[in-house]
Amino acid sequence: MKLKLDFDPDIAAMMAAEIAAGERAVSAAIREAGMGLKTAWRGQITGAGLGARLARSIRSESYPKGHASLNAAALVWSKAPVIVGAHDTGPLIRSKTGFWLAIPTAAAGKSTRGGKITPGEWERRTGLRLRFVYRRAGPSLLVAEGRLNTKGRAVASRSRTGRGLASVPIFLLVPQVRLRKRLDLARDAERARDAVPGLIVAGWGERKM
Repeated sequence: MKLKLDFDPDIAAMMAAEIAAGERAVSAAIREAGMGLKTAWRGQITGAGLGARLARSIRSESYPKGHASLNAAALVWSKAPVIVGAHDTGPLIRSKTGFWLAIPTAAAGKSTRGGKITPGEWERRTGLRLRFVYRRAGPSLLVAEGRLNTKGRAVASRSRTGRGLASVPIFLLVPQVRLRKRLDLARDAERARDAVPGLIVAGWGERKM
């Protein structure tokens, strides 16, 4: 007795279609997880009061580009990794020279170059000299002999008699400071990773239907 088996539809074609559906499902899931993580990280940054500009430094890309793959991957990163990483880890910050960290007070004003003003820039801008005041309890100070203007900024006194002249604290001096941890990026990354299998299964089922 001779037996003959015919497969209809073709098994090879069915397997190829199944693999193609899997590739599309995996790529879509990875892309969705990457975009979701980018959104979550941006939300953390703005929620911590670090500003929309820093939040926009978070970017995402999915690979490979142009076609689906069972080995798809997503990369989420920041274009300002040092700043974001510092707020994520809460590091201990020390002076590069091993001496003091100068923290500007409100009387110091802002840097013309953006960011925190330095003692050297402040002296050049105002023409005033800073004087070191050591304090055993609490941070030491850099003070200037001047007056406060209507904006609360220290400026040179215009009075010839010295009226209104005062020693104004311009910088607080500390040996080190610990930056407060304001972000938890690993938490959102773990959530995105754990969501991938479910996204793949859901997407694969939809494509099969």
